Amino acid sequence: MGQKITQKFDKFRVAEETYSTVPHTFVFHRGQIGKNVAQLVADMRRVMEPFTARSLKVRKNNVLKDFVAVAGPLGITHFSIFTKTENTINMVSVFRLARLPKGPTLYFRVAKYTLSKDVVSSLKRHRMHEQQFSHHPLLVLNNFGIEGMHIKLMATMFQNMFPSINVHKLNLNSIKRCVLLNYDPVSQEVEFRHYSLKVVPVGMSRGVKKLMQEKFPNMSKLEDISELLMKGVNLSESEAEQDGDHNITELPQVYSGRGNMASQQSAVRLTEIGPRMTLQLVKISEGMGEGKVLYHSFISKTEEELQEMLKRKEARLKEKEERKRKQEQNIALKKDKRDQNKQKSLEGIKRKRQQEGQVSDDEVEDPGKPEGQAPAEESEDEAEYYRQAVGEEPDEDMFPGTKRKRGPGKSTNPFKKRKLSPGKGPPRDKKSFKSSDRGNKDGRKRFGDRKPLEGRNRFRKSEGGKKFGQKGGKGNRFAGQKKGDTGKKFGGQKTFKGRAVMKRQKGAGGKKDFKHKKGKS
Repeated sequence: MGQKITQKFDKFRVAEETYSTVPHTFVFHRGQIGKNVAQLVADMRRVMEPFTARSLKVRKNNVLKDFVAVAGPLGITHFSIFTKTENTINMVSVFRLARLPKGPTLYFRVAKYTLSKDVVSSLKRHRMHEQQFSHHPLLVLNNFGIEGMHIKLMATMFQNMFPSINVHKLNLNSIKRCVLLNYDPVSQEVEFRHYSLKVVPVGMSRGVKKLMQEKFPNMSKLEDISELLMKGVNLSESEAEQDGDHNITELPQVYSGRGNMASQQSAVRLTEIGPRMTLQLVKISEGMGEGKVLYHSFISKTEEELQEMLKRKEARLKEKEERKRKQEQNIALKKDKRDQNKQKSLEGIKRKRQQEGQVSDDEVEDPGKPEGQAPAEESEDEAEYYRQAVGEEPDEDMFPGTKRKRGPGKSTNPFKKRKLSPGKGPPRDKKSFKSSDRGNKDGRKRFGDRKPLEGRNRFRKSEGGKKFGQKGGKGNRFAGQKKGDTGKKFGGQKTFKGRAVMKRQKGAGGKKDFKHKKGKS
């Protein structure tokens, strides 16, 4: 049992190491794009699976530095960024391919593109299923051996986007898709295609192929199976072989599918599943789009212009370093000056207290000690001495227990006094709120002289008036309830008074009340 668990963990460790060594790609967009470009981004994520973030969320306030910050811990090696230009009438899509963390960055102009749904809908028989995207695609480059620095750099960038394969250890069943990149030296464009791969056996009749398929043919009209094998009855002409020397090969391993045996002839068939793109290289720059331009397809500069640009860039860098050095010097000078002023203040306090004979040198408090400790008792005098010695106000954290001195002309009173208009005397003394004659000028009753109502009577309008919801006489309440019926409550329910009280009422007054009510009705 322990050996099986060890083998299981060894498999997980090997898988994790393999996953961490392969390249990973972020595919996202920047800026405002349309729904078609957004769908193109989703199709490109499907192409780069499984080593990409399929559900990557991009917000409007995200910048490129945010993606760079999270790329390191996640092991991201490449960025595929789609944008749209706004300086032309026809919005042109731009495809940027960047290598992390130090570049370079390739800029492509997307001349044409077709979405996956459009490619699949145009096919008569398409092959697309989820198992195809469990393994990375096989990369095929064509016509990238032409001389030129930008061509070699472009080919290297595309190769490093996909995991490298070892031909001797490769499992053929893991190859289900293929990405083809073809460079046209005349138009200087790169054609991007994405295919689904299928392997079928060759060298057998159409009838045998039908038998090898999962769906068995209809042989109800045949007398013998030899008719199916020899003549191929009831088979359409469209099922004739379309393979040739260009796609027939000998399999070194057993491939998934019926009849695909090792050392046997099989045909490799490709079915396009999209997307399609026609890319044109615009420029190559160092770093993450901020370095110098290594190649530009439209703008060419002489050696003198390049040297001049390099000098301007070096001058800008020197200015930046000089500003940074001056800032550091200013910070250091301010810190030294503050320390000197603090030391000068401490020395003056020591001299003054030694002359007065109040405390010794050890008892003098340091105004720069950390928070949480009690301040000195005579902090106000220390702050005043600091103002006289240095000639400026101390900082707030230098003497925590002191209050900042008000400037000249500022009053110490928190509020202004009210000015009286001419002709009016000073206000009379206000009487106390609880004085005996307050509000009793006309002989009327004050609010405090009213007698509080007791019980339910305090909510009455008056002693003889009607109460809330009353339709009957004076003593009725809540639809005819009598004042004396204390045992009844709202809704006709009786209150529980104990068994003894209930028995007495039932025996003594129960029948009498019933007769009284009956005679009354």
